Amino acid sequence: MSAIVNQQQAEAWNGWEGQHWADHPERYDAMLEGFNAPLFEAADIGERHEVLDVGCGAGLTTRMAARRARRGHALGIDLSGPMLERARSTAAAEGIDNVAFVQGDAQVHPLPVAGFDTVMSRGGVMFFADPVAAFAHLRASLVPGGRLAFLGPHPGGPDGAYARATSALTPHLREASPAARGMGSLIDPSRITEVLDRAGYDRVETTAVHGDMGFGADPEDAAGFILSMGPTRYNLRNTDPGTKASLRERLVDALAEFATPAGVRIPGSVWIVTAESPGGSVEQR
Repeated sequence: MSAIVNQQQAEAWNGWEGQHWADHPERYDAMLEGFNAPLFEAADIGERHEVLDVGCGAGLTTRMAARRARRGHALGIDLSGPMLERARSTAAAEGIDNVAFVQGDAQVHPLPVAGFDTVMSRGGVMFFADPVAAFAHLRASLVPGGRLAFLGPHPGGPDGAYARATSALTPHLREASPAARGMGSLIDPSRITEVLDRAGYDRVETTAVHGDMGFGADPEDAAGFILSMGPTRYNLRNTDPGTKASLRERLVDALAEFATPAGVRIPGSVWIVTAESPGGSVEQR
């Protein structure tokens, strides 16, 4: 792996939290499945495009990009060795030959100047140690008029659906788990615009997108998944078994509100952000 500036995140995503994501990619992908279509609509990938997927994780979005850029290529970059191992094995099993994955810190990893038509991310860009420097580095990798498109967290209120579903856990979630530190760095649209302006982008737009997030087949299944997620597991690590059992029961009861024939679906929101590298426009090739 090349130079790392965000050592804390590198350690976290190569530890137990990154391993959990690598072991259960289908669970995390289901959470964000409802936002894939608007993200790819924003990315506007052409069939000959060169695409960089930042914070690609286990590689679903990179594979989706490669299928759209069928005469081009998609490169996924991530800090997490365990998730990249899963990404490579899945791409090979699916026979996708115009995709590759590299382990590195996208803020400083050597990237070809003007080498990509599109830089995209399904959430990974919120963890940069220095967002302005990182986005400026990514801009330099875009062709003139190249497109940046990424998904970021939308602020949820105390009366929101996810807050209601997990209210039993709220008093216990006192601090961010190691991998979750930095998640709020790009939650404010004015901050997003400021960062991208300072990084040299044009035409910055931030749009709220709403969709359902999948958490499991039924309330019991969904409760088990939520309790296994990094932030929950980290904050309950010293909690006694009796309290954990009680929290699980309360969580199952609350999740019943969101049970559907398609599983437990909790309404959620994200920001979809787009911007362009100065100097022209990229044609759909």
